[in-house]
Amino acid sequence: MAVSVAATVLNEVDDIPGLVASLTDQILVPAEIIIVDGGSADGTWEWLLNAKAQYPTLIPIRDESCNLKQSPGPIARGRNVAIAAATSDVIACADAGCTYRPDWLSRLTAPIVAGASEYAVGGSCIDPASSTVWDIASAPFFGVKLNPNEPTKSCTARSMAFRKELWQRVGGFPETVFLGEDTLFDAKVRKLVTPAFPERAKAFYRPRHALKSALSQLASYAIADGAIGIRPARLFRNLARCVVEVLAIIDLRWNPIPLLCILALENYFAFRLDWRSLQKATFRVLAARLVFSLMVPWVVSWNQIKGGITKAHQANRQNAS
Repeated sequence: MAVSVAATVLNEVDDIPGLVASLTDQILVPAEIIIVDGGSADGTWEWLLNAKAQYPTLIPIRDESCNLKQSPGPIARGRNVAIAAATSDVIACADAGCTYRPDWLSRLTAPIVAGASEYAVGGSCIDPASSTVWDIASAPFFGVKLNPNEPTKSCTARSMAFRKELWQRVGGFPETVFLGEDTLFDAKVRKLVTPAFPERAKAFYRPRHALKSALSQLASYAIADGAIGIRPARLFRNLARCVVEVLAIIDLRWNPIPLLCILALENYFAFRLDWRSLQKATFRVLAARLVFSLMVPWVVSWNQIKGGITKAHQANRQNAS
């Protein structure tokens, strides 16, 4: 069964060679690798054109409607343009900033090829060859694993596959949102089919974060969640953490025990998802994880509320006009 790989890029000249090289080195050779460029100005498009001679299955498409100046959801639009151009019945999604092991495509699409499911989610993990301290510290808060063999049920378009007909049935990726298009797509698909979670089908993700960029990405995702109106339980949970932390600090001058309890609880939140993978981590990594975890409820709460308010304000303006 033929499989097409679809991706969208914008100004990714540093990452695109690694992405394409890993996709063309698959055990299951993709029928085509369709990469939509949303109007890059850094040499990405020129690299793609030149790479066609080396990689015959590479099909670059330049569509400048797939950027924020032309569309509120440029990433979703880029994915949809790539998938619409695909000729295969099975589509696998990939992302710039990632690389893929040679068995990635065969493992990811195996449940679909076997007829066990119409939809498969592979997840992503940190690339150990290029990860920073803050990549490791922030990983679980972005649904990214540290161990490539660790099971995941977190959806991400860095590694997902589906039948093209299923993509058509749900109306493709929603082009009304800047971020979170894969989360909304996943939610729509799961109303129709049960996803498969193949093992060892993760994308190797290379965010190369510093603390500031990790917090900025977290804020962007939270704003998108607020604008879309998803994950309200997470918002309330993080607000509760903020309130409890403030009360513990206020009470510190009389009784240090509440603050110590909060620190113990924050250690739980920081390490509960992947503590086994951190057993040999350095003190610097562990300290960075705890610091990042302490910042999460504040960044997420504020920005998720901000996203909801901005969306409501935009809706009111549209209604008024």
